[in-house]
Order: sequence, then C-alpha cells, then structure tokens
Amino acid sequence: MPVISRIDLRGRTLTTAELRRAIPRAPLDVEAATGAVEPILADVRARGAAALRDLAERFDGVRPTHVRVPAHELAAALERLDPTLRSALELAASRVRAGHNAQLPRATSTELAPGAQVRQRWVPVRRVGLYVPGGLALYPSSVVMNVVAAQVAGVEGLAVASPPQRDNGGLPDPTVLAACALLGVEEVYAVGGAQAVGMFAYGVVGSEDADGGAGAELCAPVDVVTGPGNVYVAAAKRAVRGVVGIDSEAGPTEIGIFADETADPDHVAADLVSQAEHDPHASSVLVTDSLALAAAVEDRLEVRAAATKHTERVRTALGGPQSAIVLVDDVEQGLAVVDAYAAEHLEIQTADAAALAERVRSAGAIFVGAYSPVSLGDYVAGSNHVLPTGGCAHFSSGLGVMSFMKSVQVIEYTREALAAVTEPLVALANVEDLPAHGEAAQARL
Repeated sequence: MPVISRIDLRGRTLTTAELRRAIPRAPLDVEAATGAVEPILADVRARGAAALRDLAERFDGVRPTHVRVPAHELAAALERLDPTLRSALELAASRVRAGHNAQLPRATSTELAPGAQVRQRWVPVRRVGLYVPGGLALYPSSVVMNVVAAQVAGVEGLAVASPPQRDNGGLPDPTVLAACALLGVEEVYAVGGAQAVGMFAYGVVGSEDADGGAGAELCAPVDVVTGPGNVYVAAAKRAVRGVVGIDSEAGPTEIGIFADETADPDHVAADLVSQAEHDPHASSVLVTDSLALAAAVEDRLEVRAAATKHTERVRTALGGPQSAIVLVDDVEQGLAVVDAYAAEHLEIQTADAAALAERVRSAGAIFVGAYSPVSLGDYVAGSNHVLPTGGCAHFSSGLGVMSFMKSVQVIEYTREALAAVTEPLVALANVEDLPAHGEAAQARL
C-alpha cells in the first residue's frame, strides 16, 4: 500500500468550489467540540483556580500546587537550560524581533481641507494571553513567536499559559518556562486546553494559599488570546470571541508544496515528512505537473517515513485523507490548486519559484526555492509560525504585530471647516431621517 495517495486533476476544468472540494483537508469539527468546552468555560468562570486544578487533574493527570508558576521556578528553568538551546532561542528571538519590527504601522494625518483633519494612530491592546501547547510535542518556539510579536507591538501585560506536566511536578515543560524567562515574561500559568482560554477571557480568582488566598485575583482578564492548540482550544476561542479578540481557530498543521521536474524529490519528501510528524491529522500535500517527480517522491517517502523517529505518527498523517499528491496539467492549474487550498505553509520548488510566489493570493506563509524549507520558518527565519489553517488563509493572516494592535481615528475640524460641510451633512442626515444629527452641526454655527 502506498504511503500517500494520489489525486489526479489532469484534464479537468474545475470551478473554485469544485477545487476546494477536491483538495484533501483534515476534518476539524469545531462545532462538535464546542459542546464539550462550554461546561469547562462555565466552570472556570464560576470557580476560578479550583476549577483549573480539577480540570488539570482530569485532563493532564496532575494537580498543580501552583497555578501561577513561581518566579523562582522560571529563574531555575533558565539557569538549567542547555547553552546550545539557549543560543538557538536567542537567535530565533532576535530574528523574529527584527522581522516584526518591520511590521509596525505608521501613524497618518490627512488634511482634507483647511482646518479639516483626520488622523489615524495605532495603539497596542492593554493585555494579552498567549497559549503554548503541550501535547504530542512541546513548543518553546511558540513562546518566541507569540511573546516577541506582542512585545514589539508594545503590549504592557503578557501572560503565558501552557499545560502542567506530570513529570515536571505540575509545572509546564521546563524548556517552555526557560523560554518565558529568557524573554522576560514573569506571568506564566500551568493551565492547558480550553480552560486556559477561559482563564484568559474571564479572569480567575484563587482558591488556595498558593494563589494568594481564596478570592484573590489570580489572573486578570485579557484583551486578546493567541496561540495554536487542538480542536478544543479552537472551540474555546470561538466560544469566547467577542468577550476577547482571538488570532484564529487553529486546526491541524498543513504543508502544501508546489513543485515541478526541477525539484529534488528527497527535499520534497523530507519536507512532507517534517510536517507529518506534528500530528496524525497533519496534512502533507504535493501539487505537481511532473509524473516523474511524483513517483520519485513516493519512493523517498517510503524511505524517510520508515527511518524517522515518529514513524507511526508520520505514516498515519501521510496515509490519511488529508494528505495526497495532486497531479495537475501545468503551472496554471497548479497555481489554481494551491490558491484554492490556501495552505498554512506553502513551499514553491519550481524553476521560476520567486515569480510564481508573487502570483499566489492565499497562503499563510510562502517558502520560496529549494533552500527555504518550512522548518526554517518554524524557528529562525524571522517570520512567525502561528499561521491560519484549514483554508483560513483565504481571509486571514498569520500572527504578527497587527494581531495585538488597533487603530484609532482622531477627527479634528475648525469652525470654518465644519461650516464648509454642514449643508451636505444635513442633507445626508435628513435622508436617513436622523435630523438631530444635522442639528448638532448647525448648533455650532
């Protein structure tokens, strides 16, 4: 049985809707998960830290003594951090910081007429809650991506939550703690899953002396919740959206590779495997107009899937309905396919990769050429690895500075400038049957 299936779109003219249905996609039933998370969110809102401890015992197999990680534990985790890993995290943080500094928007001022001015200024949100998963894999790199983007935006209050680990005494993973300490984050919680989203959205009070006393504020509500997670985290984000802002409802990770006969099949196979090791539901999709490349990639996938550490997980992901090699007639059909797919990560390994990349409209991030693998973006490229999944790249962007900022319009007119536009203002107000609007302007004249 082949390690990955094929979908042959050659000789077919498909509408956008038909293309989207034809492309493999991991199932993500957020609606079904919503029913499971609603009582969790209600419990957290009602009982605070007591609920968080009960839920940790239920889902994580450990009851944390400290819901908020003590400062000395953060310092100790950084002290014990392997020097090589510390250097890697410092490099990642410096590059992500540089990349995100370039995203900062500029204030603008427009003079529409003498004395008539509209200004736009950009303001960071006050406080954010950043979620770092801790399931099949642990992600200190996600600490970097979330925290640095928020810091560059100018957010004053940053709180991080990550699941308690049974083998770390109910604290989050020590590398995650070390990454927080390295970046100067002092507020870290041993809370995972939907309950972490609820804690951030509603705030929680303590239940024990370790929390500062029963009834004392343990975690204040935030304005925005960001960070990847499983379907229950996604469902919780959907449930609290409107109470707080969210970045996206992240689903299983995905890679799309658009390649022609010039691509190295081993490079392509290596990248498909690298994404498949995240999760049994991860999507690995190759789009190509080369039968020879498709066959060679299949051969290399067999070898690499057998040799990698997480063989079973990789084989499950590659063999699932969410992964496939998609055969197309030519570059134009290939572009239509990758745009319809709107992959979280899109690699372009073709003879004219840079030119084709400029034509792609829908992708979370685009990796151009043979020496820009997705794993580069996961860690040290300077981009952000928190990206839209499940086709959300059709309408949303990856995490960045703008995820933590909002624009405020400032309007300032003189008496003369107001007088110059009062007649059309009154006309518009009257046609909408809101005469007091016009009268408010006339009263000043």
